[in-house]
Amino acid sequence: MRQEQFVSQHSEVWHRLSEWLRLNGLNAKDRQASIQTNNLDWYADFDFPSTYRQVCQHLALAKSRQYSQPLLDKIGNLVLAGHQQFYRPKTNLKEKFFTLLLVKLPQTIRQEWILMTISSVLFMGSFIATLIAIQINPDLTYSIVDAGNVAQMEQMYRPDSHARATENREADSDVYMFGFYIMNNTSIGLRTFASGLLFGIGSIVILLFNGLTIGTVAGHLTQLGYIETFWGFVSGHSAMELIAIIISGAAGLKLSAALLRPGQRSRLRALKEHAKIALVMMYGAAAMFFIAAFIEAFWSPRTFIPVNIKYAVGIFLWVLVIAYFCLVGRGKVLDET
Repeated sequence: MRQEQFVSQHSEVWHRLSEWLRLNGLNAKDRQASIQTNNLDWYADFDFPSTYRQVCQHLALAKSRQYSQPLLDKIGNLVLAGHQQFYRPKTNLKEKFFTLLLVKLPQTIRQEWILMTISSVLFMGSFIATLIAIQINPDLTYSIVDAGNVAQMEQMYRPDSHARATENREADSDVYMFGFYIMNNTSIGLRTFASGLLFGIGSIVILLFNGLTIGTVAGHLTQLGYIETFWGFVSGHSAMELIAIIISGAAGLKLSAALLRPGQRSRLRALKEHAKIALVMMYGAAAMFFIAAFIEAFWSPRTFIPVNIKYAVGIFLWVLVIAYFCLVGRGKVLDET
């Protein structure tokens, strides 16, 4: 093959590899601006390892066919740049964790504020509305939760039985309950997230169902006067658990947005892009479910702690979590890679 034919056949591959390396050296903001300005839609699906191997083969062929030195230098420099990118030191796991915790997660939650608002209204709106409605019409409880579960909740939070049950719990029971709470809470979060693939209907239904159910239980026990036993128990872990459910719902709605409004992309490509963002949100939700389970197992049942202290800790955690998502990571570039 003549050199001109060789260049004509492979120049597009070299150009794309060169552009990908250039873009990869930019920060996230400049990279996105360059992609949009130059209409580089191929960047998201670019297969760097495969393309790099191709260009290495091109260099070997060019040398064996004794093409011109300028061409060899051009391909050789591209291979060298690709080699440096391919074998660059991997980001430290600890660094990745703190980047996720202090930059990507809070910025992603703020970036998806519309979905967070929708999820909050669906879940907290149904929760608060049901809680208030049951104070007005207590019989509404049995229209939402069956009588057996209502009786079980009453027994669990009745002041005399609640005190005995929590005081007699041993350390191994706390560990068992810790595991149970993790499984229960994360299963709710995962179902809320994954059901977003049903064009968002699943996430909406689960958010409303959980809001109504939790609101019914809270409203009924409040109406009975089990204030300290119920609200004292749930206040500590409520911020972590409830906000994690809201985040899971927003992540599920993020998946549904790719299916409902893919724009100029295919639904599969839009889903891949949205899933990257949704997974960051779910990392945060999973961590919050874990913390909530720890508090619920080892702090919430302690009856020797004055209820006012439990309320104070609960309020502090609500303020802390909201402040974290509103303030942490501002002024830092959110790297989307």
